Order: sequence, then C-alpha cells, then structure tokens
Amino acid sequence: MATDPLDALRLTLMQDVLPVGMAVVERARQGGAQQVMAAFDGSSADPLGRLREEGEPAASKVRAQLDQFSPGLGNPVMAVEVRDVGQQPPAAGDGAGSGAGDGVDAGDPVELEQRLAAIAARLQQLEQALVHPAAAEPAAGDAPR
Repeated sequence: MATDPLDALRLTLMQDVLPVGMAVVERARQGGAQQVMAAFDGSSADPLGRLREEGEPAASKVRAQLDQFSPGLGNPVMAVEVRDVGQQPPAAGDGAGSGAGDGVDAGDPVELEQRLAAIAARLQQLEQALVHPAAAEPAAGDAPR
C-alpha cells in the first residue's frame, strides 16, 4: 500500500468507498431509501462487499474520467522499484545449457530457430486438432504411437 497517508487515503477512497457510494446512489435512484436499506436486510453475509461489487463498474468509469482530467487521479499510480540486475554468469555446475537439462546452447541462433519451428509446427497440429477433432483421431486400424 502507499506509504504517504494522503495517498493511502486516496487509494482507499478510490478502491473501496467510491464503488460502495456509487452502488448506494444507483439503488437510491432506482428504488429510494427502501432499495438502499435492502442491501442490509441480512440476506448477504457481507453487504458492503456486495455493494462494492455492484458499484465497481460505475466507479471504474468515474476513475477513468478522473484519469482523463489528471492522469493518476482516478487510478492512483503505484510506486515501484526498478533495478537493473544485468546478466549474471552461470553458476558452477549449471553448464552453458538452457537450464532445462536438455544440453542445448542458449546462445546458438540456428538451434533456437529450429526449436521455434518445431514448436510452431506442434502448435499448428494442436490448432488443427481443436478445429477439426475428427480429422485428428487415428483411424480404426491405426495404432497410437
């Protein structure tokens, strides 16, 4: 969560209070106070959670409009830490392989192209099997390999 108390408050308002408020307003618009009170009639174990879910689509639109006015206002920008770790040398005993234990040199472009072509062919076979399942089934006399 945000470290600045004001950012934390704004985040809580945008993610929790706004959707509940939008649901309450929509219920009041549709059926008045009785419709609002119906959310708290005991039929739901978490009435605020239910209101939050009801109001989320409308709150999302409001947040998008706030972002158009000022980016980051409706959907608060979360701070992240980015570090450049660089390329780390392989540990002793790892070898120069891809790490999958198949003995393939990860730096060989020809081998990479061959592997990618094989993957593409398998994906095409899978797609054909999904589109035309009857054609992918072996014939009655064919034995599976």
